[in-house]
Amino acid sequence: MLGTCVIGLQWGDEAKGKIVDLLTPGHKHVVRYQGGANAGHTVVVGDEVYKLSLLPSGILTPDVTCIIAGGVVLNPAKVIEELDELISRGITHTDNLKLSDRTHVIFPWHFAEDKILDNQTGGESIGTTLRGIGPCYRDKVARSHAVRLGDMYRPNFRERLDHIVSDKNRVLAAMSDGQLEALDAAAIYDEYSRYAERLESHVCDTTELLLTSLEAGEKVLFEGAQGALLDVDHGTYPYVTSSNSSGVGISNGSGVPGKYLDRVLGVVKAYSTRVGGGPFPTELLDETGQYLRDRGNEYGTVTRRPRRCGWLDAVAVRYTARLGGVTGLCIMLMDVLSGLDELKICTAYEIDGKSTRVFPSHVDELRKAKPIYETLPGWHEEVTQCRSYDELPANAHNYMDRIAELIGVPVDVVSVGPGRAQTIVVNQALVPST
Repeated sequence: MLGTCVIGLQWGDEAKGKIVDLLTPGHKHVVRYQGGANAGHTVVVGDEVYKLSLLPSGILTPDVTCIIAGGVVLNPAKVIEELDELISRGITHTDNLKLSDRTHVIFPWHFAEDKILDNQTGGESIGTTLRGIGPCYRDKVARSHAVRLGDMYRPNFRERLDHIVSDKNRVLAAMSDGQLEALDAAAIYDEYSRYAERLESHVCDTTELLLTSLEAGEKVLFEGAQGALLDVDHGTYPYVTSSNSSGVGISNGSGVPGKYLDRVLGVVKAYSTRVGGGPFPTELLDETGQYLRDRGNEYGTVTRRPRRCGWLDAVAVRYTARLGGVTGLCIMLMDVLSGLDELKICTAYEIDGKSTRVFPSHVDELRKAKPIYETLPGWHEEVTQCRSYDELPANAHNYMDRIAELIGVPVDVVSVGPGRAQTIVVNQALVPST
């Protein structure tokens, strides 16, 4: 198997970074292919906790090339900040980072547009992190005001920047009723020229690099950001992100054709969470929801916003698993469920009096959905010290077996805590050395 993909099957925050960290040593390259600094991931190594937004989780493993591909929108200041943080903590192999010359760059006007825009629909927030992600993707599609990383090394960069800033100042003045201070093209050029100089040794044609590597039989791990239900085309639109965060985004974000994508691991929490607005059929606005939030430390890695919590939604996960061609499930945060007398799984929806297992394509229908639950017995044993599947309580086995049955995909990995050692590999073919 050359291409392994790790994608989130819910609304993000599924602990994908931990699975990527587990699998990285068996691969030559680790690729981040979409999103931006709005997607945080945490990796725990011993007593060290690393929180990253843009850099792939594989950056912590020596002798592995980490790639930020063209489907990502790049905040160069954030990349440099994360590199410097790792270097200060003794990670000396950061020269293994490669940045696509095709990736689009976030500039000050993108932050300004993000702040000015209402970013609401129907009175509900769509969940923007105000990091310029959406405006940068909008410019990418519109083309006329887009700047790719490779453009910053062209002789006409200053001329192009002057043109864009002139246009953006007029737009921002109109959007803010003249309340916003005009952007300074010269200052932006100086700032971003320094970024370009610092990052130049990392910039290359990553599409060529990846295709050549795969043709040579080298293994590549694709690291998804956010979750499939936030996919701009296939998620709970408009309460979504600005890129294809489901499995369908891997090829267009990285430039790697589907024939190389052999294995797709779908990462799912043992329950459900969501940040921002939008329908959430299994949300718990009671003490059980707060129990999950407190036990799971459900606050955003990047934003620290409290996450909405609820029971596992098998209707939604079955949909995203089918969409992504998932071959194995990674069930995360099983330890959070310890202490509950009973657990519930949403196995179907009732919409307008009719039962369905089909995930709706429109949020208006999803908003009307009433979850139909199946109740299973919980367990009170703490599982954080379990190191094999057999050590887990019988009721935990029953719960995961039922999830696998409902989704139609076997369980490959179980996580019982944030540490590397708290990861139980069920499918030993994933990590041959285990």
